[in-house]
Amino acid sequence: MKPLSFSFFKIIMSLRVKPFWIELWYFTTLSFLGFLALNNFSKPRTLASFRPQNLDVFFTSVSSATVSSMSTIEMEVFSNVQLVFMTILMFLGGEAFTSSLRLKLIKKENKDESFSSKDYELGNVINVEDKLEDVIITNPIEDHSHDHHDEIIKMKSIRLLSNAVFGYILVIILLGSLLVSLYIIIIPSAKQILIKKGLNLHTFSLFTTVSTFANCGFVPTNENMMIFKQNSGLLLILNPHVLLGNTLFAPCLRLVIMFLWKITKRHEFEYILKKSKRVRFSHIFPCYETISIAITVVGLIVFQFVVFCSLEWNSEGTSGLSTYEKIVGSLFEVVNTRHTGQSLFDLSTFTPAILVLFASMM
Repeated sequence: MKPLSFSFFKIIMSLRVKPFWIELWYFTTLSFLGFLALNNFSKPRTLASFRPQNLDVFFTSVSSATVSSMSTIEMEVFSNVQLVFMTILMFLGGEAFTSSLRLKLIKKENKDESFSSKDYELGNVINVEDKLEDVIITNPIEDHSHDHHDEIIKMKSIRLLSNAVFGYILVIILLGSLLVSLYIIIIPSAKQILIKKGLNLHTFSLFTTVSTFANCGFVPTNENMMIFKQNSGLLLILNPHVLLGNTLFAPCLRLVIMFLWKITKRHEFEYILKKSKRVRFSHIFPCYETISIAITVVGLIVFQFVVFCSLEWNSEGTSGLSTYEKIVGSLFEVVNTRHTGQSLFDLSTFTPAILVLFASMM
């Protein structure tokens, strides 16, 4: 029995639907299902007379699915079950996960192009997955004698890349959630905040990690991250996730592919690295372009950090923090400016120059 996902992508490709319409259908369906889940499977933590309107709930569902982090409802209104549903929406709508879905479509499209004409002309019924498994790759980078053989290698590479991307997402999110949970368990001040807010530890950890990685910006507290501005350890845990799911996704994914190539010696990973344009995955770039992206990202963060510390070191927003907390908090603020939108300080206290800088970076 073929997997459901395989049948789904086969139907999509057979209809020759353009990527724009697939993406539109995906987010529309995801938002609508999210609205039904948020509205029907659990009630918010408020009195019946103060429950959010359906339009507000639908807006929140769309915002979660499209990781825009806009909401007309205070986050502490949502129940634990509703927060879990929002976590799922943010995960499924994040750039990293949707890019893995695009890989599925690319893989199916290449299979159809490579095998349909040749195989049906011969009158053979061939299982493409089995055919791919039977191909033995000796050195795909040097062997250019057969275009059809190169297509098979490319498809095997895309399939491995799809698995690598999904594995990358799961490892980052699970590891981040574990670290956040451990931090809150160990640090009494952070644990006390969750108890006071009535938030479940594991739900908070997973929700915040997924939101940060997907660059959504939602936090299950009404104050966003402001309430944690003295919890520097938590900020240091979340900061890398902001970058790993967005601007540093491509460089880090390339590092993962290089690592997998070194430990597995599989030539498909070498093919991905050396023929990135043939793979047609938008997050795999040639080596020099990848390095340029990483340098640009780090450079912009350093520039923002220096300017922010120069102008806001003794401002009202950073008052009451130690030198270490100011450094970590400032780094968290400038990293999130270009990405998730999570905020550690009250933006209304910043100087106009900083607001202009943040607007430029966004």
